[in-house]
Amino acid sequence: MADDVRTALDALIRERGEDYSAISRLLGRNPAYIQQFIKRGSPRRLAEEDRVRLAAYFRVPESRLGGRSGDGPVEEATAASALVTVPRIAIGASAGPGGIAEIEERDRPIAFDDGLLRDLGAGRRAALSIIRVAGESMEPTLRDGDDILVDRDAIEVRPGGIYVLRLDDLLMVKRLLRDDRGLVVHSDNPAHPEIAGFDPATLQVIGRVLWCGRKL
Repeated sequence: MADDVRTALDALIRERGEDYSAISRLLGRNPAYIQQFIKRGSPRRLAEEDRVRLAAYFRVPESRLGGRSGDGPVEEATAASALVTVPRIAIGASAGPGGIAEIEERDRPIAFDDGLLRDLGAGRRAALSIIRVAGESMEPTLRDGDDILVDRDAIEVRPGGIYVLRLDDLLMVKRLLRDDRGLVVHSDNPAHPEIAGFDPATLQVIGRVLWCGRKL
């Protein structure tokens, strides 16, 4: 039975495009917890609260993860309450004139409702990160100190979208536009000039910005 649960959980993680450490964080566990459970059989069984949360997150009956056979399908309301913990990465993207990104201390992660992430168009949860904006060139859209949710899988440019990008080894967060000059790196703050006419090979898109949050 325990082997069946480990196999089922491993299959769900792979189908969802997640990784073991991300699911461990979802449970508030150390990053190796799920890998050890699946690969080494330690712990031997999932704790009840872990099983309930995983069943809600993956939208499957608890019985698939070792619950009682009569538990039945997970209700939509329960599934919608599943939270995804998104880690902060230890960099800050410059929204200034193109300065080198400042190093940020790693802070507490932010938990998002999984339904909200779907509405935002997020892909693999393991590809999501929170970083902090530094500078004012994207005001009023983004301000200095804002936290932004970045999807590192979303590297295909959609003109008008806001992206974390690296240009000439400088990390920044800007809006990408396209016109007769080609791709344009645009600042929402009119006091900061656009960047155009650069070699596209020098541009690396790190990911698209899906959401921002700030202190009031």
